[in-house]
Amino acid sequence: MNIAISNTSEKPIYQQLFEQISAQILKGELESGYCLPPIRQAAQELRISIITVKKAWEELERCGLINTVTGKGCFVAEFSPDEMLRIRNETILKQMVSDIEYYKSFGLTLDEVVSLLRGVY
Repeated sequence: MNIAISNTSEKPIYQQLFEQISAQILKGELESGYCLPPIRQAAQELRISIITVKKAWEELERCGLINTVTGKGCFVAEFSPDEMLRIRNETILKQMVSDIEYYKSFGLTLDEVVSLLRGVY
């Protein structure tokens, strides 16, 4: 598990953690059954609050990406390839909707957004 936390990002730290771990799960970098580090250990290694890690782990579980086994830890859930694709697409679509609302707040048209995307992609 490779995590990079930015203290200067506008995104809350728990969201950075959630997004990075969920991306690693959905790309197959963290395989089904992989045991995430305990909350206290992750907090210590990342030098962040236990509450922040707990919030990220709870969000991962709420999204069905991990399962918690009492007394054993948190494990990456098992997915069929179709489930993985469905969850990945839902996750991406959710982010895109949020991003599009942000772009609309600047008055950008779809063509302007696409043009900007082509410039950076």
